[in-house]
Amino acid sequence: MEDLPEVLLAEIVQRITRTSDLNSLSLVSKSLCEVEANQRAAIRLGCSLFSATETLSSLCSRFSNLSKMEINYTGETLSFFSYIDDSGLSCLANCKKLMSLTLNSVPSITSRGLLSVAIGCNSLSALHLIDCKKISSGEWLEYLGWNGSLEELVVRNCNRIRQPDLLKFGPGWMKLWKFEFESKVEIDDMLGFNDPLYDVHNPSACDFLCDNLKDLRLVHIQARSELRLCLLLEKCKALEKLCLKYVVSLTDNDMIALSHSCNNLKSISLWLMPPQYVADDNDFLYIPSVTDHSLQVLALGCPMLQSVELTFHEGTFYLPDIGLTLECVRILIQSCQIRVLVLNGADFFDDEGMMVLSSSPFLETLELAVNDQVTDAGLTELVHSQKLDSLTIEGCACISPQVAQGAARSVHYSLESASRSRLSRI
Repeated sequence: MEDLPEVLLAEIVQRITRTSDLNSLSLVSKSLCEVEANQRAAIRLGCSLFSATETLSSLCSRFSNLSKMEINYTGETLSFFSYIDDSGLSCLANCKKLMSLTLNSVPSITSRGLLSVAIGCNSLSALHLIDCKKISSGEWLEYLGWNGSLEELVVRNCNRIRQPDLLKFGPGWMKLWKFEFESKVEIDDMLGFNDPLYDVHNPSACDFLCDNLKDLRLVHIQARSELRLCLLLEKCKALEKLCLKYVVSLTDNDMIALSHSCNNLKSISLWLMPPQYVADDNDFLYIPSVTDHSLQVLALGCPMLQSVELTFHEGTFYLPDIGLTLECVRILIQSCQIRVLVLNGADFFDDEGMMVLSSSPFLETLELAVNDQVTDAGLTELVHSQKLDSLTIEGCACISPQVAQGAARSVHYSLESASRSRLSRI
């Protein structure tokens, strides 16, 4: 084995995919150990490290060609485990080929440690920060914006990174093709939320370009904050995939901005907040966030749209006006080549809506959840059309499993709805 050419050894190592097999292989000979170390491109570290910083330092020295690193402490509660801190994270600066870094629930990492990675890893193109409580926006974000090469930035539930802080990323927005931002708040807090840094008289707050952004996901943000949604959407000329989940103060104007700018949009997912209401002469007036007009302009302005999800929070159930009606689905089906349609908690959708879908020449996948308006009679329309490849029915008490089974080539049916528990959570 020691006499084999290094090129042949490298070919052998490349054909082995299981990490345990690679670890065993590295013990066979010194040559294989060196070749395997040079070939190892990805490492995932979890809560089993008892001397985390020292271990990470050793791994970075051994696997100098790493391109992907994930550090994940999700669910860790035992205090005797050692956590990677800033000094340990700084060891990643030795991995000059590192392109992707994910930090998930790493409690000891701060902005200082992240800055060392930003400075040392010039090839970093993807950064995911999830539930990292001590990381705030600071020099690392500004440095990556001005000097980095990030194409993918994901920030989820990092409480110290606030929505207006993202403006520090500056020219970095121009390089991004994927961006996700999610803040963790309760629905009652969201309904009364007002960002203290928002200046309604400052139209240049979003004075940056993001022409390459194709994938955008925003969760629990304030649409009228300093990083204003409508201004952001106006700049996303290349956007293909959009997810807006429980966005406070989302309005038809945001959807109009989207339809005017994002002609390449192929997929949209809208998780809508309950309508706000105001008291008027001992009565309640409900003010929905978006209306049929939003979907109408979207259908006309985004002809490439193929996938649509409309999810309504359980607070909208049985309200007299949630803003959207069956007409919005009709417009989408008639104006776009909709292949995937997901409706969660959409009480406006009934048997007539199923008749509309049965006339669609392109629909392939339908997911219907938490709905008491569609019955077997409506679903029978789809059975007769034989259009669907995939059908998911969850929490729809008026649909029987017998009828559902004949409506598509692949069918998932459940009276219990995983979507219902999702809808009740923010």
